[in-house]
Amino acid sequence: MSVIDIGGTVRSGEELDIAAVEQWLSAQGLDLQGNARVTQYSGGASNWTYRIEYDNQDLILRRPPAGTKAKSAHDMVREYTVQKALKPAYPLVPDMVALCTDESVLGCDFYVMQRVAGIIPRANLPKEINFGKTEVRQLCINVLDALIDLHQVDYHGTALETLGKGEGYCQRQIEGWDKRYEKARTINVPSFKLVRRWLKSNLPADSKTCVIHNDWRFDNVILDPQEPMRVIGVLDWEMATLGDPLMDLGSALAYWVQPDDNMILRAMRRQPTHLPGMFSRKEVVQYYLDKTGMHTSNWTFYEVFGMFRLAVIAQQIYYRYYHKQTRNPAFKNFWLIVHALHVRCLKLMAQQTVSNVISHSGLLSKLNSQRKGQ
Repeated sequence: MSVIDIGGTVRSGEELDIAAVEQWLSAQGLDLQGNARVTQYSGGASNWTYRIEYDNQDLILRRPPAGTKAKSAHDMVREYTVQKALKPAYPLVPDMVALCTDESVLGCDFYVMQRVAGIIPRANLPKEINFGKTEVRQLCINVLDALIDLHQVDYHGTALETLGKGEGYCQRQIEGWDKRYEKARTINVPSFKLVRRWLKSNLPADSKTCVIHNDWRFDNVILDPQEPMRVIGVLDWEMATLGDPLMDLGSALAYWVQPDDNMILRAMRRQPTHLPGMFSRKEVVQYYLDKTGMHTSNWTFYEVFGMFRLAVIAQQIYYRYYHKQTRNPAFKNFWLIVHALHVRCLKLMAQQTVSNVISHSGLLSKLNSQRKGQ
């Protein structure tokens, strides 16, 4: 089917040394028949992803980008290990083939997995998929349910127990992303000082600890070509860990662009959350809380965190472009995205302040009425 996601021409400067990879694959015991056909996926703005197709094998190779990078955000060993350990409990993980930590092969760690043939829902669904509101709504629910299922995985007594540090996840995240932003700042982006201060002063205790994806988006899921509402795979696990599920949801919603968002946010949309029938961000949160039985009185914190975290990720990518460590023209205007996310954070914080004032005023009014009635 033409709707199945396939790679394109390899970008200039990002060519794959297929001879070295092929020699390594053969050393891992893989039977490779025919000549390798190499293409590259354009969806990722961070790690480089290639498809290597033989007559008898259909493989995906993942490697970090060239240039200075945050090790924790491009850790191929971790991504491979997480998927290997998670696969038995969460079937949506692709099958792992082999991990390479010998830098003499490509100059970096990389891993190879079996390709899951399907549809990756990027900014727009393929034209052949003519979903109405009902189908879009069901797709939205299925993607959210896949996230909820991940958060229910029992990691106790498995290799997944070593993924995270346990209690204090929220605090570690705020401190970590704060430092990453300082390290990646350029002269043309805001300081985020008010946002960073607000996050630290509104820090909640962890809601609970579970396996989280940490980069949950529509373009990290694979849909069944025969039944495009059904999720058959989940990709990009390098930032998965044990952490707070509400932080995972907040991070996911940072990518959730609605039709009523401003022009810059709409321009950065990379998933089909604008379609009629799709949940709004508020509806996503309500659906998640209702289905999991969780609750929070401080949702704004998670949403602001998600926006700030996305701003840091965008800035880290832009930093590489700014310092000419990558020539990908897609990253040229990422500094504008950082500004737009900064404005969104400030708006959410202001709304929360107004809401707190109104709530406080209402409580005072109620108390005064009770006193007068006594």
